[in-house]
Amino acid sequence: MTPMRPEKRLPYRAFVDRPKVALPGGKAVAIWPVVNVEHWLIDNPMPRQVLVAPTGVQLQPDIPNWSWHEYGMRVGFWRFLEALATRGIRPTLSINGSVCEAYPCVARAAHEAGWEFMGHGFYQVPTHRVEDQPTMIRRTIETIRSITGSPCAGWLGPGLTETLETPDLLAEAGIRYVGDWVADDLPCRLKTTHGDLLTMPYSVELNDIPMQMIQYHQTGEFAARTLATAARLVAETQSNGPLANAKVMSFAIHPYIMGVPHRIAVLENLLDQLLANDDLVFMQGRAIMDWYLATGSDV
Repeated sequence: MTPMRPEKRLPYRAFVDRPKVALPGGKAVAIWPVVNVEHWLIDNPMPRQVLVAPTGVQLQPDIPNWSWHEYGMRVGFWRFLEALATRGIRPTLSINGSVCEAYPCVARAAHEAGWEFMGHGFYQVPTHRVEDQPTMIRRTIETIRSITGSPCAGWLGPGLTETLETPDLLAEAGIRYVGDWVADDLPCRLKTTHGDLLTMPYSVELNDIPMQMIQYHQTGEFAARTLATAARLVAETQSNGPLANAKVMSFAIHPYIMGVPHRIAVLENLLDQLLANDDLVFMQGRAIMDWYLATGSDV
């Protein structure tokens, strides 16, 4: 059977025509922080590079770029853990299933801190290069269950990659929301052959990979852009205009990028400013999903 095309799975609906919904406690915007931890295989081309090979040709093994990521797992992650724990913030953890085996202390520490686990593929390999997606998805879910005791509700493809079949396979495996469809400021219902998934408003702009490692902005841009986004969403929600509806705002961080010494203070200051805003509420992905489904919205 030919899989549905994306525009059929997610029919167009203008935000101004969506049913009005209200966040818990009358908050204007739900903040969805996502920490991404990954397992880069030394035998593969690196998912991304901070240091281009002197010859301009990608070489293997790519020791400097593998080590760049490894620093995040050895040091940067623990800076995140402390920064979030001391502020009472429990993020969603986008995690390769194999992290639970290759870096078990990282997975255990996140679980003990109350972080929500979201499947992120088994290895940090694009979904299009996975020969057996159903097995990969099930293996990821079961490996996460070995740490948390329960299956994950959410999924984020490595690099936000999906094939046309992926939503059907995720829904069949029991996944309930995905972050790959960054198309709205609220969750949306995504059609599959096994019932609806929810799309979650993940971000490709409030994200340290494109901002710091592709666009090469100064570190302060991450905080400035995130705060500007939050301020605008609050203003719209509290206005009498057509965009006056609750909203969800995500930001995504990686321990080998925002967890380094010269950037971590920017993240900490950003968290403090977001926490000081009474119009915002931090929520995990599963909690946002449960809230949105409880509103009864059919979009």
